[in-house]
Amino acid sequence: MFALWGDDLSTALHSPDLRATLAAAGVERLQVNIDDADVAPAMRIATDDSSIGAIVSVWTSGPADVVTAALQAVAQDVSGRVAGWEVEERRPIEPPESWDGSRGDGLANIALLRRPDELTQDEWLHRWLVDHTPVAIETQATFGYVQNVVVAAVTPEAPAKHALVEELFPIVAVSDMHAFYGSGGDDAELSRRLERMMGSVTRFGADRDIDLVPTSRYLYDLRG
Repeated sequence: MFALWGDDLSTALHSPDLRATLAAAGVERLQVNIDDADVAPAMRIATDDSSIGAIVSVWTSGPADVVTAALQAVAQDVSGRVAGWEVEERRPIEPPESWDGSRGDGLANIALLRRPDELTQDEWLHRWLVDHTPVAIETQATFGYVQNVVVAAVTPEAPAKHALVEELFPIVAVSDMHAFYGSGGDDAELSRRLERMMGSVTRFGADRDIDLVPTSRYLYDLRG
């Protein structure tokens, strides 16, 4: 998975030439998540001087350096930069998917997490994957939930990130908290869900040092 910074990333990341380059490098599937006009009202959080503009995911048996070079060329064209990580994927809620390059339904929020120094890797993973996962599902209106645990950085000087989490929400959730949390317009229920969710994320450090990128989601099958 690769984070890209820079403006006007959409055209380049949807380019047939980029897909051809990635396919030739052994990429079988490509996912492009872009912070664009469709999700403009949604909240963003950045740990850097500028917000991440896109997240690109590839499933490949080929060399990572070819993929990295292709995405670095995209970023350089818009005076941006790229950071990438190898990840292990879990899917607590399987997202609806059509691999034809069309925009997926809804808002796709991607959070880049850091493990707090005071937690061991095993304890952090348990608090997140075991304890928190059911809380997230029960307190939010998600219809897709993908957890990616970082195995290693694949670009030089990639910032320290330990996980990338993608959650899919109804598109109205970009500006409606009741739609985001599935509280049905009930303010008391919204408050209850918020309190439970915030208490859970605090236990594994997802209340700080995170990037949050609202995106539109596009999927491509590159296997011909």
